Amino acid sequence: MSDLFLTAYGGSILGPIAKVLGWIMDKIYVFLAGLGVENIALTILVFTILIYVCMFPITYKQQKFAVLTRKMQPEMKAIQDKYKGSRDQATMQKQQEETQALYDKYGISPTGSCVYMLIQMPILFALYRVFYNVPAYIGSVKNIFTELVNGIVATDGFATTMQTIYDESGIRLQQTPEFASADSDAVSNFIVDVLYKLPASGWAEVTDKFPSLSSSIDSVVAKLEQINYLFILNISDTPLNLVKTGWAGKDFGLIIAALMIPLLSYLSQLATIKLMPTNTEGQSDQMAQQMKTMNLMMPLMSLFIGFTVPVGLVFYWIVGGVVRITQQYFLNKHFEKIDLESIIEKNKDKAAAKAEKRGIRQAQIYEAARMSTKSSSMADKANLVKNNEEALNAANELRSKANANSLAAKANLVKDFNEQNNK
Repeated sequence: MSDLFLTAYGGSILGPIAKVLGWIMDKIYVFLAGLGVENIALTILVFTILIYVCMFPITYKQQKFAVLTRKMQPEMKAIQDKYKGSRDQATMQKQQEETQALYDKYGISPTGSCVYMLIQMPILFALYRVFYNVPAYIGSVKNIFTELVNGIVATDGFATTMQTIYDESGIRLQQTPEFASADSDAVSNFIVDVLYKLPASGWAEVTDKFPSLSSSIDSVVAKLEQINYLFILNISDTPLNLVKTGWAGKDFGLIIAALMIPLLSYLSQLATIKLMPTNTEGQSDQMAQQMKTMNLMMPLMSLFIGFTVPVGLVFYWIVGGVVRITQQYFLNKHFEKIDLESIIEKNKDKAAAKAEKRGIRQAQIYEAARMSTKSSSMADKANLVKNNEEALNAANELRSKANANSLAAKANLVKDFNEQNNK
């Protein structure tokens, strides 16, 4: 059962992504440590900038898609108005063809705006796992605890003591500890999990329960204060928990700092939306209202969710927001100068080629359907002739076997007489 308490998330999709992101963060951390700077918050800062730089080509395409989409809105609305209320299959097919031709004209895809989200969302969810338990993914941080963990495991009755510290600390992990059934690696990983998330009161309890390890405890606490804090905020804790801790200890500086993190996330999201160019021309009132509601709700969601996730993840959002604001500012300047008409003109040949291919494909489908129908019709006729011949043969056989005094026998005599006279 060596994997019972392993701190790395074991999901089949997010698990590998989290491990890759953790590996990258570990390399950044080691690089910064080589420069004399050991701090996870700074590592997150560099990591975030690196992520957004790598995703810039996709961001550019997304912005280009948005600009062209706004420009084609009047034409899109004209098509929608043209076929408004039509429900028959032929008309709906024509509307679909004209809509696709419009997308081809502007060189965009109806699903183009989803690509960025499909890439960004798994990264965001995987980063939650990384920031929630940094030592599980950044080996350089986990190594800080090695000496202390070895000392704790070597102490008699450590399992009961650590269980008590865990229960009283108020922290919660993905797995509940079962020391009796876990091997040494699982136990060590669990202790690292607990120690990494301990508040100041929890560390006082560890010092009280393991007095012989006070020097190792002081060393780890000092190291964590250096690497695991964004100013006075523990990046692995949530702002909500930090507010509660600050309120319990009358530490108003901690409360204000904890409140500022979600607030800054909200403001960065709001600023990004404000910088996004908007154009409601050609949009329906319902669509315009939906966009307005979304632009209002998304920053608010960032604000509320920011209280319940680790500070490190919210810091990632804030840094990402600042990077997006910077990118958006320069992209706006770029797209103000770009000649959209020339882009549309270049797309016309491509659109014509796509339309031709669609026409050929539709013709092939129609011909295949027609041939299938024709073949089916010919087969039906053949079956009908065959069935008629079988019916006639059966009737002749029945008449040949008829009784001499029956009506069928007399009918046969009339039939033979007619045949002889008609020869």
